[in-house]
Amino acid sequence: MTPVGLLFKVNSEGLFTCPVNASPVDYAKIYPDPESEKAIMGSVVYCIHHKEGCQWSDELRKLKAHLNTCKHDAVLCAAQCGAMIPRVLMQDHLRYTCPRRRAHCQHCNKEFSGSALEEHQGNCGHEPVYCENKCGAKVQRRHTLQHAQLHCSKRLVPCPHCGQKYTQDCVSAHGATCSRAPVPCPQRSAGCAALPARDELDAHLRDHCAAAQPCPYRDAGCRYKGTRAAVERHTEESCQQHVALLAAVAGRQARQLDALRAAVARLAVNCSGALVWRVSDFAAKMAEAKTKDGVELLSPAFYTSQYGYKLQASLFLNGNGAGESSHMSVYIKILPGEYDALLRWPFAHSVSFTLFDQSASPDRACNIVESFVPDPTWKNFQRPSKEPDALGFGFPRFVSHEMLKKRNFVKDDVMFLRVKVDPSKIVAV
Repeated sequence: MTPVGLLFKVNSEGLFTCPVNASPVDYAKIYPDPESEKAIMGSVVYCIHHKEGCQWSDELRKLKAHLNTCKHDAVLCAAQCGAMIPRVLMQDHLRYTCPRRRAHCQHCNKEFSGSALEEHQGNCGHEPVYCENKCGAKVQRRHTLQHAQLHCSKRLVPCPHCGQKYTQDCVSAHGATCSRAPVPCPQRSAGCAALPARDELDAHLRDHCAAAQPCPYRDAGCRYKGTRAAVERHTEESCQQHVALLAAVAGRQARQLDALRAAVARLAVNCSGALVWRVSDFAAKMAEAKTKDGVELLSPAFYTSQYGYKLQASLFLNGNGAGESSHMSVYIKILPGEYDALLRWPFAHSVSFTLFDQSASPDRACNIVESFVPDPTWKNFQRPSKEPDALGFGFPRFVSHEMLKKRNFVKDDVMFLRVKVDPSKIVAV
């Protein structure tokens, strides 16, 4: 026979309920035969809390008695809060969730009923809470106002000097720069004990400081010190001495400037062994060369290397010697250099001159190049004395005036001439 519990549900009163709408069903009406009833009551069923984990199963007639002790069966709360609680959960209910439970606040240790405790939590004056100003401190709720007013590092407090408000943890840092904060006079070691406001310090030193003051010309060397009135008298009475001190300072500065200019000039000297000479205002300079005799243009000096020979190019636009009035002449001069004592003499490096054709098409440009290897027997290539050679060595007929006009050697009234020294070559090419 199929257990009745599989066809009809059985409630806590031991009555059958319809599996469709849960309405109570009188099993006597379903099985009016007493023998059938006896058989049904003797059938084996599971506890109605089988799904909750109860493992009980026995005859149907014993179900009601089992439910009286089943730990999964719901009964009225022992504290009479009205809730139906499974026996197995009763202790937890009475301890944690029952509105009528008795519990102590963990902060103030006062006893409350369950519902009152829930209302008390979040309002207990003894509960530690974080400061609302986010200073990081935790204080009891009842002390938050006192903390915010007296102890919080983020509370606003006025600067005692300027009155502006800052947080407590920043007011000290502000005091180090506050314009109204008092500062000791720099002349306190000389006897001034004044504490002027920071923004009034200059005026104090200028108009009020009673300590000994240095002479305004102390940077020029005057060592006089005295009270403000004494310094003023000293300044009026010592004009001649002060002018002498200023003159001495001006002289020293002038010498320093000369030394600096010389150092800058040394740094600016070309030490690559090659010079590209830009000759501007060509037409005016050519006209001057044709009207005056011996007009010579000198290039900037340059070195063959950092510690090498010092050279200078010389240019006669209207020619010199064999090229006078018909050609442009170019020469190289050996100047007295700073490292001549360490160099080999006579000068033996090949020298080349290149006049650049400034044609718009580089492929069509035709530069003029002349070079030579020094003759060691010539005086021009020996170690120079304090005065350089008057003319130097080069090419009197470097390029004719007619050739200058035929091509673009002069463009926009500018000519470019390169002078290059090559220590690796012993044959001029």
